[in-house]
Amino acid sequence: MTEPKTKENAACIELEFDLGDPPQKVWRAVTIPELRERWLPQEALANPDPVTVIPDQEVRYQLRDDAPPFLESTVTFVLIPNDTGGTCLRVLHELKDTAATQIASSSANSNGPPLMRAA
Repeated sequence: MTEPKTKENAACIELEFDLGDPPQKVWRAVTIPELRERWLPQEALANPDPVTVIPDQEVRYQLRDDAPPFLESTVTFVLIPNDTGGTCLRVLHELKDTAATQIASSSANSNGPPLMRAA
């Protein structure tokens, strides 16, 4: 496995991993609850059933924080076969609460660009 590539903004974190395992094995790890439980515990899921599934390609789960403010998000696993027989695994974690996104992107103390006074 190579180091993940990361893209991040206020509402989404995108990670990309290059795995040596074939897509079928990675698919089992992200869809079979007993295997998924090792790294994505059921307590983190709002619902243990996937929100959407494109067999052998993409699966999306709904998450919910267990502490206030109880933010909801989705995590999507996208599997792409690579040239070496392994898998490129893209993980997209998106915040669903737009109000929280707006709060995170605005300054708490109304800091803006500094203004100069006219003399």
